[in-house]
Amino acid sequence: MKLYPIETGNFKLDGGAMFGVVPKTLWQRTNPADENNMIDMAARCLLIEDGDRLILIDNGMGNKQSEKFFGYYYQWGDHTLDKSLAKYGFHRDDITDVFMTHLHFDHCGGSISWNKDRTGYKPNFKNAIFWTNENHWTWATKPNVREKASFLKENLLPMQESGQLKFVSSPNSDNETSFVNNSELGFDILFVNGHTEKMMLPHISYQGKTLVFTADLIPTVGHIPVPYVMGYDTRPLLTMDEKATFLEKAVSENYLLFLEHDAHNEICNLQATEKGVRFDQIYTFDEVFSK
Repeated sequence: MKLYPIETGNFKLDGGAMFGVVPKTLWQRTNPADENNMIDMAARCLLIEDGDRLILIDNGMGNKQSEKFFGYYYQWGDHTLDKSLAKYGFHRDDITDVFMTHLHFDHCGGSISWNKDRTGYKPNFKNAIFWTNENHWTWATKPNVREKASFLKENLLPMQESGQLKFVSSPNSDNETSFVNNSELGFDILFVNGHTEKMMLPHISYQGKTLVFTADLIPTVGHIPVPYVMGYDTRPLLTMDEKATFLEKAVSENYLLFLEHDAHNEICNLQATEKGVRFDQIYTFDEVFSK
């Protein structure tokens, strides 16, 4: 097995929205804002090469939305999905599986692109299976008012219409944070429900370490303290409970956290302090894993 960080593009979001009720004087220490209160964000994905399979975890915003749409997100830098794949000698047509932690547009928008004459949509990974779970698919395709703007039908329905959509098994309980051992994809999945229904966090064993793709449970190093919860979360109190449980286990088992949305920090580990769990060391991917 080999792992590769895939940078699909950077953008900006309102710092207050990203930190909910936490005062700016606190969150700006780790996530400084610009003059418009916007903070730097990444859409960092992960590619798993395992035998003849190439599994891509999340895929960023894509590029099919309107200029007005992207005007809200202040894209910056020159990262793209295709350039990042090419850096490691791959093309999107090589991808065999696309695993989506959840179906908000900044995590799955790259799944679908315009067709050639821009009259409709087509899968961006023509040879891949698209993986989600049935509970979250129903949640996303019949969205609540709070999340309606994050679940875009043009990102979702073409996956189903192409016949490439497949569901992983979900926990038996609808309420408990649970692990599922997924033999089909080769990694364990932690299901959490505070950010959105049945978000999935891959736990990947690699080179003797456990790397956790933290998605929107811990989007940046600034979100490690338990109360630092995004305003976007549908159940913030549940997020705090889930995060506290996860952080305790992450310290005891020495997890490495792969940070999807942190534009300046790729990976961190954790330590227990008098103030609670905090990050210990920040690493680049290449500093942690040998090639």
